[in-house]
Amino acid sequence: MVLEEEYIMLVKVYVDDIIFGSTNQKMVDNFQDVMQKRFKMSSLGAINFFLGLQVDQTEKASFYINRKSSSGESRDYAGKYKGKSQSNSIWAIIGSLMYLTTSRPDIMFASCLCARYQAQPNMNHMLAAKKIMRYLKGTPSLALWYPRKDEFDLTVYIDSDYRGCKRDFKSTSGGCQFLGSKW
Repeated sequence: MVLEEEYIMLVKVYVDDIIFGSTNQKMVDNFQDVMQKRFKMSSLGAINFFLGLQVDQTEKASFYINRKSSSGESRDYAGKYKGKSQSNSIWAIIGSLMYLTTSRPDIMFASCLCARYQAQPNMNHMLAAKKIMRYLKGTPSLALWYPRKDEFDLTVYIDSDYRGCKRDFKSTSGGCQFLGSKW
């Protein structure tokens, strides 16, 4: 006999949207039944799209998470905000880039570094933000990939430095999280 303690169930709720899944289909079915009895809820089946994230699933092998449609939108911000002040346009560009970081961890560090200077940007900050957008243009098909049979361990590394920035001596910190064997 297999105990339910050996399985994992994940639930994500955002306002009136919910996604859930488990390593055990019976747990998914039971959870869906309970939720539909308690709340007015309809099931759309397997996830394809959630909060701007596109989820592509293969039958047995894996699933991919990306924002194909949004990455093109973020690249268009440079032209859209040409006539605006520099601080307004960099704020919009950085906001768009930060939105993309949930599915593109490869731009996380550079986007966060640019975000530190949103209040008083100079031309170098705008150029750095545009370089990130050019990088996105050249890598539109990059996505997060998770094999179905992968380990589901969460590993987190954090580094803090309490006077790390040589420019203004403010504290700096960084971290990264790995789900499964995705290094």
